[in-house]
Amino acid sequence: MTLTRRTLLALSALGSAAVLLPRSGQAQDAQHAGDVTPTMGNVVRNTLPLNVAQPGQRFRPPTRMGLGGVPIGNGFAAGTDEDAEATLEAAWASGVRYFDTSPWYGLGLSERRFGHFLHTRPRDEFVLSTKVGRLLSAAPQPPGGTMWHDPSPFAYRYDYTADGIRRSIEDSLQRLGISRLDIVYIHDLSPENRDMGSRWTTYFDQAAKGAIPALTRMREEGLIRGWGLGVNTPQAVLRTIEIGDPDIVLLATQYSILRHDEALTHTLPALAPRGISAVIGAPLNAGYAAGRNRYDYAGTIPLGMERKRAAMEAIARQHGTDLRTAALQFAAAHPTVAAVIPGARNAAQMQANAKSMEVSIPAAFWDELRHKKLIAQAAPVPASG
Repeated sequence: MTLTRRTLLALSALGSAAVLLPRSGQAQDAQHAGDVTPTMGNVVRNTLPLNVAQPGQRFRPPTRMGLGGVPIGNGFAAGTDEDAEATLEAAWASGVRYFDTSPWYGLGLSERRFGHFLHTRPRDEFVLSTKVGRLLSAAPQPPGGTMWHDPSPFAYRYDYTADGIRRSIEDSLQRLGISRLDIVYIHDLSPENRDMGSRWTTYFDQAAKGAIPALTRMREEGLIRGWGLGVNTPQAVLRTIEIGDPDIVLLATQYSILRHDEALTHTLPALAPRGISAVIGAPLNAGYAAGRNRYDYAGTIPLGMERKRAAMEAIARQHGTDLRTAALQFAAAHPTVAAVIPGARNAAQMQANAKSMEVSIPAAFWDELRHKKLIAQAAPVPASG
């Protein structure tokens, strides 16, 4: 699909023009939701990179790659329970020991599928994170207009009070069938959240009085190992570090090989002096770096991004690698980053993502990206070999 076949839309919320995918294009992309782009490059390790604990460092998950739960919650396209189980089995076999989900993903579906697999594994051998801020309640049918295909029959409402947080955690533990959580993220406090818009600050004030002190107490009491925020924009993170004491934040759609300037210049430097690490959600920009015709979660592709991706793909081929592999390794290379959590909807996608973390990318590839101003000069890149 080319720009001439798309409708251009000026999005004031983004502050720039973007490409809106027609419904037919979105449907065609959904048909390819389970496709896998080949992993290219020489395997130099047979294990996923690990986090090595440093003195005084806040809690981090053990593996620098985890599994994100959006596709397992039927994000973008419907998937089967069997595919979800196979995906989780492939993640475990690949060495993944960090799993991230949310009540929002499929309106409880992702948590149930994660729990069905994880409750049979030794609890001390993996790290699990979920999110709070939305409470689910049974409904005749789920609300329309979400990104979930065939979600569970629940409605949702926002609640960032202390009581709401405790209720959310209890509900998540029931759906998961697991005795405890490791990390809890306060979810979607963001102007990008279309449910909230400018009202996100009102919800943030509620979280400042409720969720933030409640999660801090849970950590101090040993009920959880860490807490933070899971957001698609940095505003709530930057506010929270001034009034609270988070351990780890999930930055979705904010630090990727395709777009990273703001996070590199402002967000990550604000976290590092406080010992707060970042988990990178959507390191492939919701599949765009793996060849999908979608960018992040809004269905829009920024102007110029198609050309940028094509240029990166060409350079990757010249150096014997692929853009998905480069994107995953790029996002994990920053020292403040504790893990990347790409999603996968089948075993083959999970295996390919894991293999991408095991190959060597030539230094000349990164040099050429810098020379052609396709990545920031100051962006950390993985060591070769």
